[in-house]
Amino acid sequence: MEFSPHHLVLLVAFLIAAVFGAVANKTHFCTLGAVSDWMNIGNTGRMRAWIFAMAVALAGVLALQASGLASIGNTTFPPYRTPNFAWLRYILGGLMFGVGMTLASGCGNKTLLRAGSGNLKSVVVLLLAAVFAYLMIWTEFYALAFQAWVAPTVVDLQRHGMQSQALGDVLAGWIGGEGARYNVWLGWTLVAAMTAFAFASKDFRGSFDNLLGGAVVGAAVAAGWYLTAGSIGVSWKEWADMSALPPSRVEVQSFTFISPMADGLRYLMAPSNLDLVNFGIMALTGVLAGSFMYAIVSRSFRIEWFVSAVDFARHAAGAVLMGIGGVLAMGCTIGQAISGVSTLALGSFLTFAAIVAGSVATMKYEYWRMLREEG
Repeated sequence: MEFSPHHLVLLVAFLIAAVFGAVANKTHFCTLGAVSDWMNIGNTGRMRAWIFAMAVALAGVLALQASGLASIGNTTFPPYRTPNFAWLRYILGGLMFGVGMTLASGCGNKTLLRAGSGNLKSVVVLLLAAVFAYLMIWTEFYALAFQAWVAPTVVDLQRHGMQSQALGDVLAGWIGGEGARYNVWLGWTLVAAMTAFAFASKDFRGSFDNLLGGAVVGAAVAAGWYLTAGSIGVSWKEWADMSALPPSRVEVQSFTFISPMADGLRYLMAPSNLDLVNFGIMALTGVLAGSFMYAIVSRSFRIEWFVSAVDFARHAAGAVLMGIGGVLAMGCTIGQAISGVSTLALGSFLTFAAIVAGSVATMKYEYWRMLREEG
């Protein structure tokens, strides 16, 4: 078999993801942990690491575009900058995902990290989330359950003079001017603000793991954009266009983990069809492999199972909400809150806020219920 641009993209995606997984495991980079530390003990270190990852990814995208090494326009997977602003999807999906990741003890990325470290509970969560993400993407489930009442809330930004939902284009639609220039100004301003926010606290700057985790996760997202939108990505797209049977999802993209769960399940249902193996599946398996390798080297690999039926039900409910909510919101804590934010998409910021709100509300409810039971 000839080694094609497609094979190169899949291999490099796997290697980047393996580094991502190993470092995220080592540094305990966890978005649920970030919210939990902030809410329960007032420590904002991991929350700032998450914000710093956004800053690094955004800086990477701005640098790639300024240098001409990659062009990340309005056509990506998922469609972050789409002018069809589905605000209800972002809010509802984000809230569902935030609740789900709290019940399931971790977001999509953390589920992969824990599964790679021997946590069988996370393997179950991964499988259940994959099933419901598959139903949302590859069956009529979304159309039957959501489309009729979600579609009317979608706002066509182009009717309001906005070429996309990138912040610069939104601003240009309001006050006039060039959206691309505004994106550069707003982008670097946000990079500076998010970096300053991260380093303003000793909780973050006093921890090498927080710095390393945020930097590597953000850099991995930027590398994903370069791989699929740079010269290799252009060759990849040209090769796919010439193929009799183009492989799955040959599009400009970076790291996200809910849709790859659905795509992975789709491939497992037809494992002889290698054209179904795509960037997202390789990213998912790379994170699993990186986490596994770190767990073995650090001797932290541990088998863990549910302690009770209630524990199983909690995680199962969380997995269902993550699978549905992640697809509804068009991304997760990595896919929207880092990859999406790096494109300056308004919906990504809205999804990020909704995920945090859903997680915070769930933690507060569980704390209230615990106090009530003790009382």
